[in-house]
Amino acid sequence: MKKLLEIVGFLAVLQGVAGLVTEFTDWNWGLVRRAGFLDGYEIYASVALLVLGIALFTLAETRKPGG
Repeated sequence: MKKLLEIVGFLAVLQGVAGLVTEFTDWNWGLVRRAGFLDGYEIYASVALLVLGIALFTLAETRKPGG
């Protein structure tokens, strides 16, 4: 369970960073940019993904390595 939380947390942080980089540099990568229902809210969604990723990392640290 700990590994799963770490992987999902890493992916959330990665997509959050990708969304912010896309907004400020006009690069076209990341899932936040491609989600049509987030038009106009990309920065908020990217920050939310960063917070979610950090929360998942924190939750993973409270778990036992085997459980």
